[in-house]
Amino acid sequence: MVYSGGSPETMLTQYANQFSTVEIDQWFWSLFEKKSPALPGRADVEKYAASVPQDFRFSVKVPNSITLTHYYQKSGMPLTPNPHFLSVELFAAFLDSLQPLRPNLGPVMFQFEYLNKQKMSSVEEFMGKFGEFRSKLPEGWLYGLETRNPNFLNKEFLEFISASGCIPVFLQGYYMPPIFDLIKKHAGLLPDTIVIRLHGPDRSGIEKITSGKWDKIVQPKDAELDELVKLLYFLKQRKINVFLNVNNHYEGSAPLTIARINSLMGV
Repeated sequence: MVYSGGSPETMLTQYANQFSTVEIDQWFWSLFEKKSPALPGRADVEKYAASVPQDFRFSVKVPNSITLTHYYQKSGMPLTPNPHFLSVELFAAFLDSLQPLRPNLGPVMFQFEYLNKQKMSSVEEFMGKFGEFRSKLPEGWLYGLETRNPNFLNKEFLEFISASGCIPVFLQGYYMPPIFDLIKKHAGLLPDTIVIRLHGPDRSGIEKITSGKWDKIVQPKDAELDELVKLLYFLKQRKINVFLNVNNHYEGSAPLTIARINSLMGV
């Protein structure tokens, strides 16, 4: 649906002929026990930059070696603290690796997993730790902040995001509350740019239905898309820019979901 063949190295260029932005997730997976955290390879970053036009924008997830409080817990094993959590030095190295993408770079997104009491005692503790970390970061980059704790999403937390010079990243799916009324309710607290990420609620379930072939809408979300389009117009009226990142797991085929959104918007 997106690629017409040729060398795999041409795929990003083919993608950029149809879409104006993409989210890079691959560099998120960076934390491995007994190994140094993985960072983007310079040659790969340079190839990405050379494959897209000037007005194309990447959003990039920060490596989980920086955002995980602990290593992923193995069954029956105690939690092991991640020594790189909120490392200013490691994050500086990550930003340095992104330099070739700088002209095409949109938000650099901190995605935090669900933080239970064992990992973070309270939202106040999280804001204290992230706030201190953020105060040491260089300016001139667009930093996004995503939480997967539903109870964090309130007026105080959104005010904290804004005060820290970040933008909010809203996740639709993964057992988070619906974003539509939430964003409208707090529209007055939003900066001039936000990120909306469309995910499905059940990753493994939809993978069974599709068998890993993402060329059909298998779980249509007509009502949600109607709400989404109303929200996008609402935000447009308020001159709030939106990075809308769509996952295959949302309906079964991200390209077809995007086509449905475009159709509803008359694009």
